[in-house]
Amino acid sequence: MGLVHKKNPKGSATSWIKARSALFFTRKTTHTRLLMALINTRQRRSWMLLLSGAWLCVLILLISLIVNEKARINYRSLMFRDDETPEDDCNCEKILQGDLDEIKHAKILTITKGFKNITRITDEQYVKQAEDCEMFLRTRKYLLFPLSKEEEAFPVAYSIVVHHKVQNFERLLRSIYSPQNFYCIHVDKKAPQSTITAIGAIVSCIDNVFLASKKEEVVYASWSRVQADINCMKDLYQVSSRWKYFINLCGQDFPIKTNLEIVHALKALAGANSLETQITPANKGYRWKKQHQLINGRIQTTDQDKSPPPFGIKIFTGGAYIVVSRDFVRYVLEDPKAQVLMSWLNDTYSPDEFIWATMQRIPGVPGFLRAHPKYDITDIYSISRVIKWAGHEGALDAVYPACQGIHIRDICVYGAGDLQWIVNHHHLFANKFDTDFDPIAIRCLEKYLRHKALKNYH
Repeated sequence: MGLVHKKNPKGSATSWIKARSALFFTRKTTHTRLLMALINTRQRRSWMLLLSGAWLCVLILLISLIVNEKARINYRSLMFRDDETPEDDCNCEKILQGDLDEIKHAKILTITKGFKNITRITDEQYVKQAEDCEMFLRTRKYLLFPLSKEEEAFPVAYSIVVHHKVQNFERLLRSIYSPQNFYCIHVDKKAPQSTITAIGAIVSCIDNVFLASKKEEVVYASWSRVQADINCMKDLYQVSSRWKYFINLCGQDFPIKTNLEIVHALKALAGANSLETQITPANKGYRWKKQHQLINGRIQTTDQDKSPPPFGIKIFTGGAYIVVSRDFVRYVLEDPKAQVLMSWLNDTYSPDEFIWATMQRIPGVPGFLRAHPKYDITDIYSISRVIKWAGHEGALDAVYPACQGIHIRDICVYGAGDLQWIVNHHHLFANKFDTDFDPIAIRCLEKYLRHKALKNYH
């Protein structure tokens, strides 16, 4: 039986065409859908990228807002407000403008016993507060970060010699403190134990502040005052090679410039030094021409003549406080001629008034000035500090206006009425201040400096 071929049913060709057409359109639709899906995928990716970018911008903006808000919070928390201390009963802005009524109000407050009692921070209170270092630094409003890249890149080394008045010292330290700087604190061996303990407690809270490795029993007008600074010079020179300039202070100094202004002043020196150095007046010649001895804790002049200064060096006079370069400090510590000169000055009267002034005039010393009188620098032109001496104040043609505070050893202890005059000087520091005598003067300077330091930061 042969193979039987079945015939196509009626309309089979038409059905085939329809089937092929359906298949074609199905494929076309599928391709279209695939193409559309691809387009949609790309669009979605574009949109996703766009949205991601937008969200990233929003995130950055939010972070920026949060950081700025935190900065504003930090800024506000570091400002000295007008309602924090009893001294704020006075209007510091008016005092700094020389308002006589406000200055009179400040004077009346400072002679009020009750006011003095409530403004004083005792040594024991400092010890107690420093038990919690984080809280101490926060409540005392220390600046724990550099306020600018420029300041961060220009560290300064400080020596502070202290023997009493812890509150004075702590407020000085707070006003000059910046974390890139270095601070050596020399506490007199014979200082009261409460002073030693309180300063030790404060210093222990701050990494870049330290006590001098060797302490001296400092006697007024003796070599020990110089040695205290030299001990700190050695420690500071060894602790870091980063600092550019050295400034020595005492516990009753106070800055009249911000840290940034100090940095600008030091940069302007361009490696030079700034200190008082003048021809020695005849009435001071005995101080280095006669030998002196320590007798019963006091420096005494003897009848014994001293040998002439070594190397034919000419003796100049000046002040104990200096602004000098790191290279000058290296010379003091390492140069053989400097060691011989210091040994020779060891038994003079008030060698702190001769040693730096003389070294500054020795040829070859970093930043030296020629010995000719035309190169003399007075305390008015040196930037180290402004001091009102009793013999040079008062009259219209005098060096300074009358002291608005009191005099101790012929030096003005400033009152609030001196501030307008002080802040208009080019000096970096002023001497003397005393929180026991006029805490308002220091409070107004603190607020003035902190406002200047922070006004551009936030």
